[in-house]
Amino acid sequence: MRNLVSKIMLLAICASATVCSAQKQAPITVKGTQFYKGDKPYSYVGANYWYGSLLGSKKVGDRKRLLRELDLMKKNGIDNLRILVGADGGTYDFTVSPALQYEQGKYNADLLDGLDFLIAEMGKRNMYAVLYLNNNWEWSGGMSQYLEWNGFGKIPNPNIKPNSWPQFMDYVKQYHSCEPCMVAFENHIKYILGRTNAYTNKKYTEDNAIMAWQIGNEPRVLSIENEKKFTAWFNKTIDLIDSLDSNHLISTGSEGKAGSNDDLATYERTHMNPKIDYLTMHIWPKNWGWFNAEDAKTTLPIAIEKAKAYINEHVEVAKKLGRPIVIEEFGLPRANESLLPNSSVLDRNAFYNAFFEKLVLSHSNNETLQGVNFWGFGGEGKAVNPSGKWNIGDPFTADPPQEPQGLNTVFSTDKLTLELVKEYNLKLK
Repeated sequence: MRNLVSKIMLLAICASATVCSAQKQAPITVKGTQFYKGDKPYSYVGANYWYGSLLGSKKVGDRKRLLRELDLMKKNGIDNLRILVGADGGTYDFTVSPALQYEQGKYNADLLDGLDFLIAEMGKRNMYAVLYLNNNWEWSGGMSQYLEWNGFGKIPNPNIKPNSWPQFMDYVKQYHSCEPCMVAFENHIKYILGRTNAYTNKKYTEDNAIMAWQIGNEPRVLSIENEKKFTAWFNKTIDLIDSLDSNHLISTGSEGKAGSNDDLATYERTHMNPKIDYLTMHIWPKNWGWFNAEDAKTTLPIAIEKAKAYINEHVEVAKKLGRPIVIEEFGLPRANESLLPNSSVLDRNAFYNAFFEKLVLSHSNNETLQGVNFWGFGGEGKAVNPSGKWNIGDPFTADPPQEPQGLNTVFSTDKLTLELVKEYNLKLK
C-alpha cells in the first residue's frame, strides 16, 4: 500500500511540476544516419550554453538563474545544450575566469560541483548535454594554455596588441607536436570521464543526461603540412574517449571546411575514424564576410544562400561516411550589431528560419541532417559595460569574453525568437 501511495504522490507531483527526476531518461544513440532517443527518432533545435556549469557553481554562479533558464529553454522545446566542460588557466584578460583547470592537472572543486549540478538538473528535465573538453581558441584557455604550461612561451593573445590572429594560430599549431601537451589533455579526459556526479551518484559514463563527448571547440588543422599530425592526435583522442566510455556518442566539434584549410576533402579525411558517431559544422556569416549589419537588406539573402550551400556540401560528406550531422554553431548579430535586448531580431530570425526549415525537411525525409544548435542562449545575462566588454564578475551571456556581450545572444526576453524555436521543435516531434 505504501508503494502505491508513493507512486500516486509522484504522479501528482510530476503532473504539476516542471521537472520529475523519477522519469527514466532514454539514451541518445545513432543508427545509420539517424539519432534515436530510446527507440524513437530524435532531431532537435538546441542551443549553445557554454557557461552552464559556471552558473551551477555555488561560489561564482547563480543557481536560481540557471534553473529559470533551463525551465525556459525546456518550455520552448530546447532539450539539447552544447556546453563547455570548463576553462583552463583563467589568468588572462578576454578569457573565461574562473577556470576549472586552473593549473595543469589541478581543478577547482566548486566548478566541478557546478558541472555536477548542471548535469543533474538537465537530467531532471530530460535534457541532453554535448560536453566539449578543449578549445582551439584562447577564450577558454584550451590548446594554447597547454602550450604555455609546457614551456612554449606566453600565449600571444590575439585580442591584445601587437598580437595577431595569424600569430596566435601559428602558436596553436605547435600543440599537435607537443607530446606533454597531448598527454596532459589525455589525463584531463580521464579525470573528467572518470567522475561520479555528487548529486545523482551516477558515473558520468553511465549518465543518460550526457548525449556526447566532444574533443573540443573548433579544433583546426591549421596548415596543409600539419594535417598528418592533427589527424593522428584526433584519432588517438577519439580512441581514448571510446575506450573510457562505450555508452555515449563521440563528435569532434569541427567547423567543417572552415576548420580544415578551407578544403572539404581535408574535412572528410580527418573524420574517417568510424568511432566518430556524428559530424559537425559551424556557420558564421559575419566572421566569414557574408553578412554586413550596416547593409543587412543586401547581405542577409547572400548570407542565407551561402549558408545553404555550405550545409549541402557537408551533408553530402555525411551521407558518404554514413553518419548524422549537426549544425552545432550558427549565429547572427541583432540589428546594427546592437547589444541591447530590446533591439530588433528580425534579420536574425530570418537567418535562423532558413536553418530550421532545412532541418525539418531533412527530418521529414529521414536524411542525415539531424540537429541544429543556435549560438547562443544567454538567458538573463546582459552587457553591463557600454563597450560590451566582459570583466570578471559580470553576468555571463552566450558571447564568450573576447566578444561584445549580447552580440549573438538570444535573451530570455527574445520572445519572437523563442516562439520560432518552439514552433520548429514541435514540427520535429
